Amino acid sequence: MNKILVTGGCGYIGSHTIVDLVQNGYEVICADNNSRSNEAILNGVEKIISQKVKNYKVDLCNYDDTYAIFQENTDIVGIIHFAAYKAVGESVEKPLMYFENNLNSLINILKCADEFNVPHFVFSSSCTVYGNPDSMIVTEETPQKPAESPYGATKQMGEQIIKDTVRGTSLKAILLRYFNPVGAHPSMNIGELPIGRPANLVPAITQTAIGKLPMMQVYGTDYETKDGSCVRDYIHVSDIAHAHTLALNYLINNKNSSNCEVFNLGTGNGYTVLEVIAAFEKVSGVKLNYQLAPRRVGDVVAIYANNNKAKTDLGWEPAYNLNDMMDTAWKWELRLKNEENLFKSQVAGLN
Repeated sequence: MNKILVTGGCGYIGSHTIVDLVQNGYEVICADNNSRSNEAILNGVEKIISQKVKNYKVDLCNYDDTYAIFQENTDIVGIIHFAAYKAVGESVEKPLMYFENNLNSLINILKCADEFNVPHFVFSSSCTVYGNPDSMIVTEETPQKPAESPYGATKQMGEQIIKDTVRGTSLKAILLRYFNPVGAHPSMNIGELPIGRPANLVPAITQTAIGKLPMMQVYGTDYETKDGSCVRDYIHVSDIAHAHTLALNYLINNKNSSNCEVFNLGTGNGYTVLEVIAAFEKVSGVKLNYQLAPRRVGDVVAIYANNNKAKTDLGWEPAYNLNDMMDTAWKWELRLKNEENLFKSQVAGLN
């Protein structure tokens, strides 16, 4: 079997991607220092795939420790690089921490990929690379505006580092620009585990609905959108995960037309924050306690994907709609509540 290194594999998207990779015949190892995740999530992964996944608890900003992973696994044929800090608001407050962590870890991984002749690389990028685009619907060719946050800037810089790197090596890369991953695995064995107060919309919704948070805020009510709130393209995390498997297949089967290709991953539908809340209330039957608040620094007004390229070239098709996303997110939150004591011990390191 082809061995794949998944960095940040104990995180939200990384754990779902490990499941999808194994279910599609890949062997997977993980590298995650668990500074923003918990190794216990791999217990849920194991329940789904009926096998253990080895995690190297390594800070990828440490080159020697990163190098040691490759020394022990000289048969790695592909890397999927998720490991990064990702909170937009925190990046505005602590930009140097984001530049240091997100870029140094990427550079070390690329150095090792070159040293050990790893041929395939998939990068976890983001729609934040488009900044505040002139059009709400973006294609892979949409001109990039200045990033609205240091987090977004690290994704722009990361993409450029990869593009420049592959020009001088045999490495082939795919940059996956995804939009807003939400929901949980249908088995309810893995899902999103935010650290502290959630920075993303959907866990804020579910934690408010379950009573973990007394109230949530909708940031911005005066944008030029249908109801004044921000517009985003929400996509189920399992759909995102499967796209990474397809991207690896694409590279391994030499279907790429250049050494570095870019794909948008979104449903192609834009929903306002208030529409997402309404969808949640519909599927859960819970009336959400929220208040309208001023705009938040770093937020893009409106953006959603043209996903034609991913559909055509990768053969990717989102399988979940907005109601499915809200339903699995809510069931995951209920599962955490029902198993609160057990899970508290497993995720104690998150708080």
